[in-house]
Order: sequence, then structure tokens, then C-alpha cells
Amino acid sequence: MIADILTTTPGADLVAARMQMALSLGWHIVLACFGVGMPAITLLAEWRGHRTGDNHYRLLARRWARAMGVLFAVGAVSGTILSFEMGLLWPGLMGTFGEVIGLPFSLEGIAFFIEAIFLGVYLYAWDRLPPVKHMLSGIPIVLAGVASAFFVVTANAWMQQPTGFLLRDGRVVAVDPWAAMFNRATPHQTAHMILAAFMVAGFAMAGVYAVAMLRGRRDRYHRLGLLLPLTVAALVTPVQIGVGDWAAHVVADNQPVKLAAMEGVFETGRGVPLHLGGIAVDGELRYALEIPYGLSLLAQWDPNGLVRGLNEVPPGDRPPVNVVHWAFQVMVGAGFALLALAAWLAVSWWRRREPPGSRWFLRGTALSGVAAVVALEAGWIVTEVGRQPWIVFGVMRTADAVNPAPGLVYGFVLVSAVYVVLTVATVYVLRRLARDLPVPIAPQESDVSGYKVV
Repeated sequence: MIADILTTTPGADLVAARMQMALSLGWHIVLACFGVGMPAITLLAEWRGHRTGDNHYRLLARRWARAMGVLFAVGAVSGTILSFEMGLLWPGLMGTFGEVIGLPFSLEGIAFFIEAIFLGVYLYAWDRLPPVKHMLSGIPIVLAGVASAFFVVTANAWMQQPTGFLLRDGRVVAVDPWAAMFNRATPHQTAHMILAAFMVAGFAMAGVYAVAMLRGRRDRYHRLGLLLPLTVAALVTPVQIGVGDWAAHVVADNQPVKLAAMEGVFETGRGVPLHLGGIAVDGELRYALEIPYGLSLLAQWDPNGLVRGLNEVPPGDRPPVNVVHWAFQVMVGAGFALLALAAWLAVSWWRRREPPGSRWFLRGTALSGVAAVVALEAGWIVTEVGRQPWIVFGVMRTADAVNPAPGLVYGFVLVSAVYVVLTVATVYVLRRLARDLPVPIAPQESDVSGYKVV
């Protein structure tokens, strides 16, 4: 039915291609966050277990390692789908600029294989290696996961700020892949994404144990399971807020149209207010709460700073304002809610060396993983939709990069079905792991196999 509706719509294949890419990227990015943040948190738990002799940390490390293996396998599937989609859906982009952005994708492939190899060693070498060597085998997983995220995001950053090539008569010449990879958007986008990954992993892992504690499981195992990843996420959150502010300044300087869409600003001016809420209707933002001079101050560090509006470019060169504006509002709102939770934890720990005992704190922690994912997805909507109608900002339009072959809508329907199956299977396996014994009973795991967790 969906296919029938879309195939009768003008530009249906472009819409279907964009929807398929959005679905694939939005699904994969959550798995990628666990691939970046979860290994570091797991390794930290193992280190604490060996350092203190506390078996609770060892139990957590082993359980998290099993979940990490499942998520890595599923993420590899969705990542493979994405790599095929880049060529099948967007041949105009890859055919024209493949030699410009091929380097980070190649380096990401190397990082992926390093991560896969050492993940296998880490998962199957419990007690087959001395404790120190086993922990050392986890370090390449952490480094490779961070490196994979860095390399992939540099390619996206290049789409925001293309450099490292010249166009002559429609042909790409004078290619410098290193300059392309280290473009002006690379520093803030890579930092923002890697920090977001630690927030998603940390808050989501803590949320699982917050739910268990709300159900009455207040033993040390569940307490540490909440506190360790939550502490990591809480430490990262204020840094992420600062990086977000930095990113907004870079966008204001290099992509003023995107900033105007983020804030719903149509007219260029000075002393522009910051908008909370609001809906763009007929070329103006209505029903918004305004903070006087706020946007000029945040974007230019000057209450009378100049902010360029959407009316400076033709309507065909503007992104969909309401989508970008509300995605930005959701991202910022969720980010500050998580900052408040982190501050609550910090104050309680400073005063009593204990996390808050309130059920409201546990409820907030239980929801924090969802909030972190929502902020992540909203941020990527701002980044990607805010660049439209360009696939390579200012150089190539999205409509010129899409595969001209008919019938892309059927691929979208098929891929959607694949992701439904992947989602159900992943949730089923993770729930089975959560309900199982903390570790499988096996001779090589004698140190914790008999340890009972309530």
C-alpha cells in the first residue's frame, strides 16, 4: 500500500531514497553509539573488579561483554546495508566525489576489522589470558570503535563543508583526500558525535538497572550497574553542552541558512532573539517564546551581532524550517534535561558520597537512555535535513545525486521490513540475556559462575 501511494507521487524515488537513508542511518547510529561507548564502560568495570577484588564489577563486565557482542554483530549488519545504500541510492555523489571521500571510508573499514578481531579475543579469552593481558586486549576495541566513528563522521562533515578538490568543467580535479577529511566541520562534528555515543551508551545502560531498582532490586550488583555507566555519561554531558555551543558558532559562520532554519529566523538583523518553540507559517515564526538578544549573543558573542535570515536565499535553497527548528528544540531540551540529571547525581555524591535515593531520580535515570537517543536522532535530523537541498553543501543537490532508475520505493519497503526483523530479533536476544544468569556456567569462568545475583 505504501509503495502504491509513493509510486504515484511526483519525485517518489527521491523521497523513497531519502526515507530509506534516514531509516538506515537513524537505526544504525544507535548501534554505533554502543559500539563506541560500551567497550570503554565494560573495560572500566573489569578494571575496577581486578583493582578492588569486587566480584560485582566482574559480573557486570562479563554480562555487558555478552550484550556488546550481540550489538556489534547487529551493527555490522546495518552498517553493511548503509555501505551498499551509499552506492545504490546515491551514485551521483559516489561517482563524482568517490575519490575525494573514499579515504575515511577505507580507514573506517580497517578500524572495523581491528575492532572485530579484538572483540573476539576479548569475548573468548576470559581466564584463558592473565587478567592484565585480557584487559589490554580490550583497549584496541575502545580505540577502534572511537576511530570508526571519527572516520565516518569526517565524511559527513565534508558534505557540510566540502573541500580538498576543484571543479573544472563539471569534473573533479586536484583531489586532496586529507584536506577533504580534515575540513572545517570535522573537529566539532566528530567531537559532538563521539561524546553523544558515550552519553547514549552510559545513560541507556544505567537505565536498565534503574528499572530493576524501581522493581525492588537494591543489591550492590544493581547499584553498581546503575552508578558506573551513569557516572561516565554524567561526566560527559556538560562537556557535550560546551561542544554543542562550539558547533553552533561554526554553523553560524559557515552555514548561516542552517542556523536560520534551526531558530526560525527569516529576516536578517541585529539583536535577534532566541526562540523557544514556535511554528513557521507564511514566512514567519509564530507562537514562539522570545529571549531578547539571545540568538545574537549565542551565535556571535555580541547582543547586537548580525544573524542572517532565510530570506537571503531563494525558497528552493532553504531547508524545511519546521522540521529543522523542532529537531533542534528537542535536541537542546533533552540535552539540558540530561544535564539536570547529571547535576542531581553530582550534588548528591558531593554531599553524601551516595547517588540520590529518591524514586524520582531512578525514574529519571530509567528514562535517560530514551532521552539520550531522542537527542541523538534529533541532532542528526538538524545536521542532515538542515543541509538540504544540498547533498554536498553548495556544490551538488540531493536530487542530482539520487539513482535515476525507477522503483526505489520498493527497496525502501524491503529495507523497512529488514529493520523490523532486526529490531525484534535484537530485543528478543537482549531480553534473554537480561533474564539469564549473569554469566554462562563454564569451567573457564569459575571465578564468578557460582556467584548469585538477586
